[in-house]
Order: sequence, then C-alpha cells, then structure tokens
Amino acid sequence: MNEFIQSVDQRTRLAGANRLEILLFSLGVDTRTGREEVFGLNVFKIREVMHVPDLTHAPDMPPGVKGMISLRGQMIPVVDLAHFCEMQIGEAPKILIITEFNRCTQGFLVHSVEQILRMNWHDIKVPPAMMADRLGGLVTAVTELEDKRIVMIIDVEKVLAETTGNLEDDSPFNGMEKIPTEATILFADDSSVARKQIAKTLDTMGVKHMSAKNGEEAWERLLEIAERAELLKVPTASLLQLVLTDIEMPGMDGYVLTRNIKADNRFKGIPVIMHSSLSADANIIVGKSVGVDGYVPKFDPRELAKVMSPYIDLKESPAA
Repeated sequence: MNEFIQSVDQRTRLAGANRLEILLFSLGVDTRTGREEVFGLNVFKIREVMHVPDLTHAPDMPPGVKGMISLRGQMIPVVDLAHFCEMQIGEAPKILIITEFNRCTQGFLVHSVEQILRMNWHDIKVPPAMMADRLGGLVTAVTELEDKRIVMIIDVEKVLAETTGNLEDDSPFNGMEKIPTEATILFADDSSVARKQIAKTLDTMGVKHMSAKNGEEAWERLLEIAERAELLKVPTASLLQLVLTDIEMPGMDGYVLTRNIKADNRFKGIPVIMHSSLSADANIIVGKSVGVDGYVPKFDPRELAKVMSPYIDLKESPAA
C-alpha cells in the first residue's frame, strides 16, 4: 500500500496552488446508525499505510489507545479513531495509517482505505454547526464527492491532544513572561484546539489578538483592517503587527493567504509566521517561496512565543 505515499515534490507544488490530496478512508459501519461514513486525511500527514500488525499492549494506556507497534525501531502508539468519533463498530479495524504531525508519530486504526483524491481548498468547507458537533466535535472540514457522498475531515490535532492529555496540561505556560508590547496579532487556524492554545499563549504573553477560523476569514479581516487604516490615514502595519497562520484550512490555505498578504502593498511591513503541524522541510520550502517570514511547528507555546517575540516587542502602540 505504499503506492499511496509517493511524489512528495508533486504534492508540495499542489500545496502552493491552494490544492491538496486527501486519503479517503472508512471506520466501518456504525452499529447504532447502520451508516458507513467517509473520512479524509491530508496525505502530507501520512507516512505509510499497512495492514494492522500485532499490537503490544501496556498498562495505563489512555482511552482510545489500543497498544504500541515497533516500526523500524520506533515505538508508535496505535489510536482507535472510532473511539474518538464516538462510533460503535462491529468489525475489527483492518488497516493502520501511520501519521506524522505536530512532531509526533502515531498510527490510526481504520476499517478500509479507498483512494487518494486531489482537491482544491475552495471545495473544502467549514462544517455546519450541526455536523461539527457530531463525532465528538472532531469534524473540522467537509467536502462533497461527485457521487454526493460527504467526506468529513477529522481534527487529528484534537485527537492527539486528547490522547496525550495536553488539553489539561498548563505546565508549558508556567513561567512565561509577559512582553511589554501594544502589538496586535491576527491568527488563523481551523482547529478549535489550536485556536485555544494560541489564544492562551498570547494571553500569557500579554499580547492583544484576534482570530479567524480559516484563510478566507482571515483575508476578510485583513481587508477590513486595511480599510480602517485608510480612513484613519495611517499604515495598516500601525493597526496590526503580525499574522500567524496555519497551512491546512478550508477555502484558502496558509500559503495562498501569505501570498495575498505579500502581494498587497497595504500590508507592507506586516510579517507572516506559519504555525503548522506540517513541519517537513518540503512545507517550509513552500512557505519561504510565498514570502513567509518565519515557520514554527505546532505546538510548543514557549517556542511559539520565542519566534513571535522579535516581531512584536513594541514598547508602545505603533498607531500612537
């Protein structure tokens, strides 16, 4: 099944064109509803796909973690996605998807994989509230296939955070110093978990901020800020000092958002930092090609603060 994970250079070019490839998979038939849902995962997060090997079980594993496997000398936790999606599946999972994101490697148990589908981020939509609340609140985006099936893209960052217990862990924020600044930051991320973590980091730093759920929303906010600056007859950079953006977002990804910002003179002097779970060199190279000023992998609040600080260490408001 390793033919699924090939041609990284080609996928990198797709990413720079607001396109992506997603692997379609199923978790099986939910015995409560009788339905078999279709899910999707960005291929950039996948290392390989294999049949489920023998698992090593250990005591005191978090709920939803079924065991460990040794893969080329690395011990990797194996996560049951159906557990986190609050689904009851009668059949045992047959396939293991090895993923790598947020600088962590883990396996996701699934029932079957279908195909890799090439799509445009414009075709990936923010889910309606009713759908977003389903499956344990894990649906971060949706899209419709030609056969009218709905594909749900899971917030795997939330799965990882719940597995590791990072959602309740405040220790990474302890001892972080406030920055003497009047700067304002706009950050964009489609993951509710990531938005909360970023907001908490900025609050701990004492930095004012506003947020957007995707690139399109962030771009709309930026245009509003530019219009306001024009009315006040001040540079836009006096009202906004930094943009922090994720890469994978419905509608408009972080690469296109960055390119738009760098191509518009109204945003001259406003740096853009990418904050992404995609930390491979290929992603960083694409980020640099569209003009990004910095790149920081998710999620270490101290590292994020360290990368942002040189751009926002302003003793007084630029607008003043």
